[in-house]
Amino acid sequence: MTDQVTRSDAPATVSKIAAVSGDKAGAAEEQTFYYPPNDLVETSNIMAYVREKGFDSYDELYEWSIKNPQEFWADMARRLVDWYQPWDTILDESNAPFYKWFVGGKINIAYNALDRHVKTWRKNKVALIWESEQGETKTFTYYQLWQQVNRWANVLKAMGVKRGDRVTIYLPRIPELPIAMLACAKVGAMHSVVYGGFSVEALHSRIQDAQSRLVITADGGWMNGKVVELKKITDEAIRTSPVVETVLVVRRTGHEVTMQPGRDVWMHDLLALPIASPKFETEVMDAEDPLYMLYTSGTTGAPKGLVHTQGGYQVGIATTLHFVFDIKEDDVYWCAADPGWVTGHSYIVYGPLILGATQVMYEGAPSYPYPNRWWSIVEKYGVTVLYTAPTAIRGLMRFGEAWPNRHDLSSLRLLGSVGEPINPEAWRWYYRVIGKGRCPIMDTWWQTETGMFMITPNPTTPLKPGSGTKPFLGIEADVLNEEGQPAGPDEDGLLVIKRPWPAMLRTIYGDPERYVRQYWSRFPGLYTAGDAARKDEDGYFWVIGRIDDVIKVSGYRLGTAEVESALVSHPAVAEAAAIGLPHEVKGNAIHTFVILRQGYEASEELAEELRQHVGKVLGPIARPEAINFVASLPKTRSGKIMRRVLKARALGLPEGDLSTLEA
Repeated sequence: MTDQVTRSDAPATVSKIAAVSGDKAGAAEEQTFYYPPNDLVETSNIMAYVREKGFDSYDELYEWSIKNPQEFWADMARRLVDWYQPWDTILDESNAPFYKWFVGGKINIAYNALDRHVKTWRKNKVALIWESEQGETKTFTYYQLWQQVNRWANVLKAMGVKRGDRVTIYLPRIPELPIAMLACAKVGAMHSVVYGGFSVEALHSRIQDAQSRLVITADGGWMNGKVVELKKITDEAIRTSPVVETVLVVRRTGHEVTMQPGRDVWMHDLLALPIASPKFETEVMDAEDPLYMLYTSGTTGAPKGLVHTQGGYQVGIATTLHFVFDIKEDDVYWCAADPGWVTGHSYIVYGPLILGATQVMYEGAPSYPYPNRWWSIVEKYGVTVLYTAPTAIRGLMRFGEAWPNRHDLSSLRLLGSVGEPINPEAWRWYYRVIGKGRCPIMDTWWQTETGMFMITPNPTTPLKPGSGTKPFLGIEADVLNEEGQPAGPDEDGLLVIKRPWPAMLRTIYGDPERYVRQYWSRFPGLYTAGDAARKDEDGYFWVIGRIDDVIKVSGYRLGTAEVESALVSHPAVAEAAAIGLPHEVKGNAIHTFVILRQGYEASEELAEELRQHVGKVLGPIARPEAINFVASLPKTRSGKIMRRVLKARALGLPEGDLSTLEA
């Protein structure tokens, strides 16, 4: 199946492909392609590039990018970002897997995100629209944002922060969070952002690992109408962290907090001093100088501090955002994640600003005070591109279609999904109810480690609900069996990336041996993502989930994601989690945890109906041993279900690192 779109006058066409039988379950499953609107295809950034390079189709462009990856990435590096000094070498593979990109190049991501724009007409373009749960709003032009970042950078420098230092940032979803990150980049310091609301233990371990002498926090933040006590948590976290010398505190909620003399300083007091000049000379950095460290969410154990660098990272995120979400000058882009996650780093703080986009940021919960909050924001600001997580989509599905249908969502032209495989049922609801059947969904697979989209559609790609489709330009991925051989069509295996890419992590902070062992030792020369996947006969990738999330039942390998998708396809189920527990006959048996939609009540009859439903969708082998009705599921604060916690609880075993567990 080619990625070329079949021409049609309809806004979006749906083509039914012949039914194929499931390889494990034996049940027929109709596969559907959703084709994007022709006007979107023809005016897309990706098609403009196809034509410019002299190709007849996107497939031809992709093949060229795979054969000439360094040429492709160098082309993007010249087009999308500015350099103080050009590179000598595009890719240095001499010390693999410690790859280096754009060696010899001089650059700073803050310059590309802000400085260069204020020299152009974008100076007065809106960069950031911020809204809070309480209805407060703030708007920053590129010039205003540039001035604020400069003032912060001057304060950091006055507090002794210098090139190469690590600064821990623990803030709510307020403009000061991206401002603090950009200020660190301007100074040349690494930032380590900890999601606002993480526990005392999570914050403490990250400060200690990074050896941060300075911490930036706030008196508190707002979530679901309640104050999150960030300053109180910070105080407790650094009580046993003698490395911390200074705590800068942003006034957000205005409630009374304890300030320790000689250590704690109000940021607004410092910004009122002459040191906080609105001008700052951005530090010239080497392409391979560290930009930030970010700790993984901990779904598979203890968090790791992953290091990303200045040059290749910004080339990767600018390229992917430009082509996948097709960012245009008149777009209003909203990534509804938190800057504290890699999604926020790449596609809130840095990527959109590098491209000169206007974006929305919202502090608060999707359903506060009512389940239409997100849809009211889309309507209010004319959002054209919405990028969010399956867990949020499923959560809002629970409230039905009436809430989004109250609002004019006609400004939307592209939707996106990130964080975990999206259930086909949730995909279709998102496409039909939010996108009104005309907005293609960019279902992106990538990781904190990859820094950028790796497997993703673009506006020309025919879509299959639940599939991330195919690798991005310049990315060659595959699914291998345990012997390292390519898996056959629809066979489960290990997802690997065959060659380095610019935005890749460079190491694990302070533990380079773990970096090699974790990502490059399973199949030497190949990056092993730690995810299980399969590739269908059309070459589309289906990510099943973490390797640990594959259950082997009577010799059959079943992904937790497909069992969960089968459950969510039942009208009673809003969300589900599946785990495997030891079984003396089957080896493992499937146990599931289900959150019901409004209007449904738990009962033995419903549990049996759900068991039979899964068996009908996936086949008898996938029928759950147990259906447990629950009010909530253990998740990381980025929304990923912590199945290992469910398994540990069921077996009465230690639950391991819970620092990233949602409160």
